[in-house]
Amino acid sequence: MDQVIERWRDGEVFGALQTALDIELFTIAGTVVTVATVLIVLMVLAVTMVVSRVVQGGIRRGFERRGVSDLGTVATASRLAHYAIVALGFAIALDTVGLNLAALFAAGALFAVALGFAMQNIAENFVSGVILLVERAIKPGDILEVEGRIVRVVQLGIRSTVARTRDEEDLIIPNSTLVSSTVTNFTLRDTTFRVRADVGVTYGSDMALVRSTLERAAGALAWRDPQRDQVVLLTGFGDSSVNWNVSVWIDDPWRAMDRRSNLHEALWTALQEAGVVIAFPQLDLHLDDAIMEALRGPGRAGRGEDGHGGGSPADLAEGDRGQG
Repeated sequence: MDQVIERWRDGEVFGALQTALDIELFTIAGTVVTVATVLIVLMVLAVTMVVSRVVQGGIRRGFERRGVSDLGTVATASRLAHYAIVALGFAIALDTVGLNLAALFAAGALFAVALGFAMQNIAENFVSGVILLVERAIKPGDILEVEGRIVRVVQLGIRSTVARTRDEEDLIIPNSTLVSSTVTNFTLRDTTFRVRADVGVTYGSDMALVRSTLERAAGALAWRDPQRDQVVLLTGFGDSSVNWNVSVWIDDPWRAMDRRSNLHEALWTALQEAGVVIAFPQLDLHLDDAIMEALRGPGRAGRGEDGHGGGSPADLAEGDRGQG
């Protein structure tokens, strides 16, 4: 131990450490990169990540103090702050070690162009992710209809978005799909959603009774939005039924399927109790007298000629007994 301390005093340990740090690893853009360079870059990046976490925590606490509870708003602000701090930290790390950023970018321009063509899809998704974060048209927690499927956004990433379906399936959606295609956002401005149900009644029904029954059944639903009245419309005259449409508003689009089922059940019960017949497809066949006579006549004539060509089973049995 004394020898180590003595060597430290003489500068031998410091000299050996300095020698190790000065080992040249490679040269980039005319700048020699040593072990010390790498360590400095790593330290700067580590400090950058720590600062990013602190800033993100500060942003979340700031939103909480202001009463902002929207998870999408908080997540978007935190993510943008993280990307900005990381980019700034990376630039500071390169500048600290003496790397000329302009020369570095010029040296890597050709490589960047080639890489850009090879990673065009990834670059498109990256830019789309930045657009989504800035515009905030889609946020975590939003309920969307994407390519015919209803999903809830779980995580909005810089390259892709993770969403979950009603069947508890996780979908990884490229951000370019959300930007370049038509997407229905059921929660963009508010969470109200319209649930509709179609029902047909027979032509002999009392239509005033049908309307009042449908309005009463829809208005009695405890889960509908009380601020908006139910709507009952006669939508048309079908081949076998008079068609009605009933709609109510709810405050959670994610439960639309359950609520639509509840609405159908309520309408069915109410119409049954009111004595209104729910129509079903049917076809009436009308035959004139000539056709009916043609269908009946030959059979009767044949049975009359031979004596046992027709008639009921009892008649045929009686005829057999008589012959015997």
